[in-house]
Amino acid sequence: MKIAYFDCLAGAAGDMVLGALVSAGVPLEGLRERLSSLNLEQEFELRAESVRKAGLTATRVAVALTAAESAAPPPDRHLEEIEALVRKSTLSTQIQNAALGMFRRLAEVESGIHGEPVEKVHLHELGGVDTIVDIVGALVGLEALGVERAFASPLPLGRGFTKSAHGPIPLPAPATLALLKGIPVRGSDIEEELVTPTGALILTSVCQRFGPIPAMTLVGVGYGAGGRDLPIPNVLRLLVGETGDGNESLVLLETNVDDDTAEINGYAMERLLAAGALDVFFTPIQMKKNRPATMISVLSRLGDVEPLEAVLFQETTTLGVRRLPVERRCLERDTEIVQTHYGPLRVTVARLPDGTIKRAPEYEDCKKAAAAHGVPLRTIYEEVLRRSA
Repeated sequence: MKIAYFDCLAGAAGDMVLGALVSAGVPLEGLRERLSSLNLEQEFELRAESVRKAGLTATRVAVALTAAESAAPPPDRHLEEIEALVRKSTLSTQIQNAALGMFRRLAEVESGIHGEPVEKVHLHELGGVDTIVDIVGALVGLEALGVERAFASPLPLGRGFTKSAHGPIPLPAPATLALLKGIPVRGSDIEEELVTPTGALILTSVCQRFGPIPAMTLVGVGYGAGGRDLPIPNVLRLLVGETGDGNESLVLLETNVDDDTAEINGYAMERLLAAGALDVFFTPIQMKKNRPATMISVLSRLGDVEPLEAVLFQETTTLGVRRLPVERRCLERDTEIVQTHYGPLRVTVARLPDGTIKRAPEYEDCKKAAAAHGVPLRTIYEEVLRRSA
């Protein structure tokens, strides 16, 4: 599995993320080509150059606006306008969905800060061409590198004030803090904006965990440069590596309920699985006052914790959810198509470290075949395993 680790030595900004990705091997021309489908090509040009930051060589990526654009203030785009740009593009469905989720999250944060409905929020500088390019470009770059999982270090937060469309605001910016809820941060004496709202949005959206460097076989390093000179190297370092042990960090969500019906719990399971849960299971337990109850356990990826907790609160009577960090190891696996008397059927093939092969017929395929041919499900399973051996 290809993974990436953002080492936020001097914070994070959208242009620093793009610079780190290009420095790590994302072709600039390919990035330009993918971004051109947003139909903003008349408004900007993507440029990259090698710069020095406190002795370190890094890549500076800049979104250079055209003369007409640079003379005008950033447009006050609404969420609907930005969503239309993304939907009309030829970007992959995965990138479109991720970008749409990020822009909506940004609008929701601005809505909470300014007390306006999401649909009426003006994104000001956050809706400018450079911000749109940074967000979509980060997703394109990670896909180009083949990154499946991303991680980051705790984020350093500077002090002071910065300018905005509403006048001077304290650092860290309110939007940055809102986006960083639940994320490890640390203070810095540097009186500059180290983490921008765009940088916070990108990292909290694509990274599954914030902490130390995960175990990996290092295959690439990139340095993205910030625009200012700081007392420390103003760079974002990107480590790209391979991990083949199948280990991943997950969160086990647990809650106990004694006043839900079996039907309610069953529906909650359906909602949880649809929302991205890796597994959901029920355990009979005894609660206080000797009441029979059910413990609902949900296995979640780090990035899915919040939406899965929301389902638990919406669909069950629980008032609290426990979060337990867990490690999971998965075997390397592939899916093969097996030709049988009942048609082509899928089988999952897993490989143990000693080379042993384990095969598991795909249940849904076998179920449909059994119904279509009027034979027992066991017969289909045995046919698949015999043909795939």
